[in-house]
Amino acid sequence: MARKRLTREESRARTRERLLEAAAELFAERGVNGSSVEQIAERAGYSRGAFYGNFEDKHELVVALLESRTARELEEVAELRRDTESLDGLREWNKARAEHLEGWLALRLELLLYAVRNPEIRPRLAERELFARAAHTAGVERAYAARNTVPPADPEFLGLIVHALEDGLLLQRMLTPERIGAEVVVDAAEIVLR
Repeated sequence: MARKRLTREESRARTRERLLEAAAELFAERGVNGSSVEQIAERAGYSRGAFYGNFEDKHELVVALLESRTARELEEVAELRRDTESLDGLREWNKARAEHLEGWLALRLELLLYAVRNPEIRPRLAERELFARAAHTAGVERAYAARNTVPPADPEFLGLIVHALEDGLLLQRMLTPERIGAEVVVDAAEIVLR
């Protein structure tokens, strides 16, 4: 069976996606500043020219990576929202994420450090964080509605608490996985919701 030849746009999109994946891997391993354009292109299986055919520079790639990660998380959270009766969907999602926690957390922290060092990118990272907090807020609202109870505080504030707990707990889990289970975020969210 003959393979369908990719259009120019499809080929470019595939190259761009592979460059973003390679950058995410390298940033998690070596950091943004420890990864060169050449290393990213090589990891992706392309030339330096392919990199510059898709991105003006590494900064533009970091912005695109933030946007790509946000879009991917949007899809994941939309899937989680279908489970409105319990935290089971969130529990399963956290178990799956625990399998790749070190790489996920390294990339998250690296992108945060990049935003600290490059203030112009902070609004983009803030958008991503606001989205994550909104997802937690929606979960808090659903949980209280399912229990037919009134939240003890503004649901947005409770969503912020859950989001901050998630960051801190995942860092602690990465450091001492033998002491902290993969479901720690959900367990903490359940305690907050009580």
